[in-house]
Amino acid sequence: QVQLVESGGGLVQAGGSLTLSCAASGRTDRVSRTGWFRQAPGKERESVGRITWSSGYTSYADSVKGRFTISRDNGKNTVNLQMNSLKPEDTAVYYCAVSLNGGLSYNVWGQGTQVTVSS
Repeated sequence: QVQLVESGGGLVQAGGSLTLSCAASGRTDRVSRTGWFRQAPGKERESVGRITWSSGYTSYADSVKGRFTISRDNGKNTVNLQMNSLKPEDTAVYYCAVSLNGGLSYNVWGQGTQVTVSS
């Protein structure tokens, strides 16, 4: 099985930056992609972006494109979400998740980390 541990959330002022990390352990050889998601109070969970482990290909939601960057530290099986130019509307609980064995569905989820952007 694969386990995920997230870190890096916190409080930041608008315009600031924050980096979230998602560390995978266990059967990481099965991981196909890591996705980042967020859920604000009273709203549905939405996708932020994802990275494919084999190719490094990334894609982003329009709302974060140009401000957020997803990268992978291969040696540590860690995927980072670098968030710049943060806005109050970025406030949410952020989750990482992984898909396994080439599948499209996300099978394993992290515990979530709170990001709060003050205006």
